[in-house]
Amino acid sequence: MFKKSLISLAFGSFAIGMTEFTIMGILQDIAVDQHISIPTAAHLIAIYALGVVVGAPTLVLFTSKYQPKNVLLFLMLLFVVFNSMFALMPDYNSLMITRFLAGLPHGAFFGVGSVVATQLATEGKEAQAISIMFTGMTLANLFGVPLGTYIGHNYSWRWTYGIISLCGLATMTTVFLWLPKVANYQAENMYKQIKYFATKKLGS
Repeated sequence: MFKKSLISLAFGSFAIGMTEFTIMGILQDIAVDQHISIPTAAHLIAIYALGVVVGAPTLVLFTSKYQPKNVLLFLMLLFVVFNSMFALMPDYNSLMITRFLAGLPHGAFFGVGSVVATQLATEGKEAQAISIMFTGMTLANLFGVPLGTYIGHNYSWRWTYGIISLCGLATMTTVFLWLPKVANYQAENMYKQIKYFATKKLGS
């Protein structure tokens, strides 16, 4: 039987999977809404990826001193706020900004969530616990993305991202109710992280 605490992490990966991949199916709808070309609308995919790259290391480093449960709640709060803003922004430039911001908590959630999952796991089943968390991503691709694309085509792409924001709220609720407090993870400081890239590893 799956632990409810791990299922709460799966809710998060489901929501993140939807926000990351659904946009690919509704680019045409966004392009029509904004009176831009589809290739121009596709920049929203690239800017999200940039947000992931920037947000993952910085948010993990700056939140490492805090209780992981509170960190996950904070990251999902950012997810809800920025995806809600994305759904409401009127013009292309503001969409680009909010899409970048929406990418910030993506990698950090998976980083912190993976550490938490291993701490919640029965000894020897750490990999299984992480796989349960990432099951949400699989379900997002199987069901969430097609549903979001359908809603975007037949109603409005803005409704799609409103629903994605609600998925983030559901994640916050389940994390708050089901996830116990676990030991703080310790991320190395920024200097040690940067110094690592200057280290030459000798191969055999």
